Amino acid sequence: MKHIHRETHSRRKFVEKTGIGLASLAFLPKLNFLHAENKVRIGIIGGRFGASFQFHEHPNCIVEAVSDLRTDRRENLMKVYKCSKSYPSLEELIKDPKIDAVFIATPAPDHVKHVLAALHAGKHALCAVPAALNLEECYQLKEAVVKSGLIYMMAETSYFRQNTISVRKLYQENSFGEIFSAAAEYNHPGLESLWFEDKKPTWRHGLPPMLYPTHCNSILISVTGERLTSVSALGYGDQSPLLKNNPYNNPFWNETAFFQTNKNHPFRVEVNWKGALRNAERAEWRGEKMSFISSATESNEHTIIRSVETMGKDDAGFQIKENRIEKHVQEKWWNTPLLPEPLRHDSGHDGSHSFITHEFIESIVQRRESKINVYEALAYTAPGIIAHASALKNGEYLKIPSDSPMEYSFITESYYIF
Repeated sequence: MKHIHRETHSRRKFVEKTGIGLASLAFLPKLNFLHAENKVRIGIIGGRFGASFQFHEHPNCIVEAVSDLRTDRRENLMKVYKCSKSYPSLEELIKDPKIDAVFIATPAPDHVKHVLAALHAGKHALCAVPAALNLEECYQLKEAVVKSGLIYMMAETSYFRQNTISVRKLYQENSFGEIFSAAAEYNHPGLESLWFEDKKPTWRHGLPPMLYPTHCNSILISVTGERLTSVSALGYGDQSPLLKNNPYNNPFWNETAFFQTNKNHPFRVEVNWKGALRNAERAEWRGEKMSFISSATESNEHTIIRSVETMGKDDAGFQIKENRIEKHVQEKWWNTPLLPEPLRHDSGHDGSHSFITHEFIESIVQRRESKINVYEALAYTAPGIIAHASALKNGEYLKIPSDSPMEYSFITESYYIF
């Protein structure tokens, strides 16, 4: 197997053990990069989120096996992916020598442990968000990926939302000029309905909103390439018994963070689980020449504001620029040559699932880093961890460590349209 060369920058020792020694990752067996038919054989792990992708439709992919701890979910995965092989656990699936890569769609607290296990078994890894839940896990993940030489990708949907693809294209065309500020919000009122299953708490019980920041942070970072360098955050909580005794000791339903970027730009992020809110993942990118305001999740109409020289007056008689407001009808990027023809249909999270499927498979076939590689994944994830720490300290201004895993080796492909 041809491995991807990366430089390692971490200067920290791990203080948590994962059960897999990182030293052993440096001695992975030499495997063939692909099988004779030049297709990636993938294993799908996790029968909820994992069942909503299109690997079985990709011309360069074969779903070799699936896995979930629950029999009913394994059977559903087999049905969705037209696959006849299943395993009762991740540990069993990654022993399969026919499998080149895995998609890990397991509970968030298991993400790093499961990715490390997959890398140790010589498998490329696509993993659901977030990449990690604490900084030590961030370091563990980065070091493991770097030492393995294998491909890692985080399955962040907002990177491939149709409006984010449009904004990235407009930014590359210099339509915005400088983007001097941005804002993003992820509202999921009623999330507590997922906190319990069969009267038992799930991993989502009390999850701090800022530990699930990637839907928002990727909206700016994937467009401009900026890094978040400092933060002040606040949280909202109440005396609800639902919040009590959660495993995260989290007192907040909602959190709002005010980030500063390495270009000294402000970036406001809100992640909300409760309130009179519209379910939405939306953003605003504000530029010198143009601004783009996305609508709620389900709409294909957004707003563009263009700077013009025409002057007018407001209702108080003061002179103002009469900037031009336009409706932007969203192009369906999933129905273009950006995807292979079998994948050119709408899919989950505003068409992003087909793009995630394609990007992961093609990164393996083309022997290159994925667009949401470990550096990008941690740049989306780690600032939220610091933001939650700030909220617990009543908004204390905190630096996001400059020697953190977000250190970035530039990959030109990351700035392509998708």
